[in-house]
Amino acid sequence: MNFEHGEERRMLADSLGRFIALKYPFEVRNAIAKSPAGYSADHWRDFAELGIVGALFTAEQGGYGGSGDDLAVVFEALGRGLVVEPFLGNAVLAGGAIAGLGNASQKEIIAPLIDGSRIAAFAHGEPESRYEMARVATRAERSGDGWRLDGAKAVVQHAEAADVLVVSARTAGAVDAADGIDLFLVPAGTPGVALRGYPLVDGGRAADVTLRGVTLPADALLGAQGEAFATIEKLIGRGIVALCAESLGAMSVAREMTLAYLRTRKQFGVPLGTFQALQHRMADMLIEIEQMRSAVINAAAALDGERAARERALSAAKYTCGKTGTLVAEECIQLHGGIGMTWELPLAHYAKRLVMIDHQLGDEDYHLARYIALGRQ
Repeated sequence: MNFEHGEERRMLADSLGRFIALKYPFEVRNAIAKSPAGYSADHWRDFAELGIVGALFTAEQGGYGGSGDDLAVVFEALGRGLVVEPFLGNAVLAGGAIAGLGNASQKEIIAPLIDGSRIAAFAHGEPESRYEMARVATRAERSGDGWRLDGAKAVVQHAEAADVLVVSARTAGAVDAADGIDLFLVPAGTPGVALRGYPLVDGGRAADVTLRGVTLPADALLGAQGEAFATIEKLIGRGIVALCAESLGAMSVAREMTLAYLRTRKQFGVPLGTFQALQHRMADMLIEIEQMRSAVINAAAALDGERAARERALSAAKYTCGKTGTLVAEECIQLHGGIGMTWELPLAHYAKRLVMIDHQLGDEDYHLARYIALGRQ
């Protein structure tokens, strides 16, 4: 089988790669990541004008891509540049929820999301949910003709910058039941919504969201009542493909930096790269990265398949992502020596991002256990 991307996706990757190289060098990225907003509104609009956000939506949704391969191409390039703008939460998760469950009126927000004039954030994870997708304690109850929401959400990326939050809440069932979960559109500034923002270790910002007596109209509900879990599971699956592809891009750059260092840094009058033991370690790293690439291809191809096979492929990819990302981060820092830990060297920031990706949407241990459990079903 031919796993090479077609001409359109190669052009997309080339355009995005050139833009990041010219307009998003490491110094610019670092300043953006540490800024009070945690992202650049100007760069976000530039990405949107390039059509990068549109590539994450289907033609029916107003974009021109939306497949697993499109996700992989875009996020691998974003990973190579350590881009901190809100692609994952805005386009893949929140935007995907609105596109998948929204009615015609609700879907009107998708066009502004694609052109970069508005931002949405996905508020699903909770302080006690860990990585369990169905564990939702936030409650939604009927209040007159509308809804009342009470609960808390944790580590909602770019929540402070969002114009609207897509919030999961339970209308029925036990706290860990798949049935009875819904998604609601909560505009920014709605009374009863409180945000506690903070910077993230690997750049950008997130916030913990508290909802106390939040009153919403009836049309805030996305889709049929109590049936949002299947959509949430699919959205998180797309998010896993995106994160794995981002990790692949980041680990590829980390390896390239290390290889360049070994070719130039000398010891005993010869480049470090001439030492056979270090050559073996670099070769092993390359093999693991290529295994990671295969896992991303497999997961992207499985997105539209049967549920059990899809979820196993996703968990396998996320497990591989965590294992390989940690290996690459550790090996690259060790091969650089002490300089690999300095803030001034981009490598340290790539290593941080690789480690933190492991903890998004389920870590290595969680997905290994999930892969085994799915195989027993």
